[in-house]
Amino acid sequence: MEPVPVGEDATASGGQALQATVALEGGGADIARARHLAADFLSRVQAEHGLPVSQRAVDLTQLVVSELVTNARKYAPGPVLMDLRIAGDAVEVVVWDCDPVLPVARAADAGRVGQHGLEIVMAVAQGFEVQREPVGKRITVRLALLDDPGGDIAGRHPV
Repeated sequence: MEPVPVGEDATASGGQALQATVALEGGGADIARARHLAADFLSRVQAEHGLPVSQRAVDLTQLVVSELVTNARKYAPGPVLMDLRIAGDAVEVVVWDCDPVLPVARAADAGRVGQHGLEIVMAVAQGFEVQREPVGKRITVRLALLDDPGGDIAGRHPV
């Protein structure tokens, strides 16, 4: 999964956006593979294009990828498409699956075992969007590449 230059957005030297896409076909190793591909993508963005990426951003990106791909594998019967792209000072994780049912975060419940993935994703994300597609749905999560200089974690600001 090499970053593929697309578009004309000035996000890296050369003035092109950075993006990588992978199809996950449903094997048992999809989640681990997606996490590794996300980390490799961010490493290449940093090494080859000089964009700063914090270790926290890499960790959070892997967490979000893991949660979104897990949900897609669990609830959608077909293939999953994962797209990673750099958009300004953030990485966007986009996961498409063929299930048209839109996810809904459940109310917080410390006693509930499991099913906290969407809550976790929404807690660490700068942006979260779900779109219904002609076939299935597309979930986009935006994460900061760097922690704030003021010490706020990965672009999050205290409420």
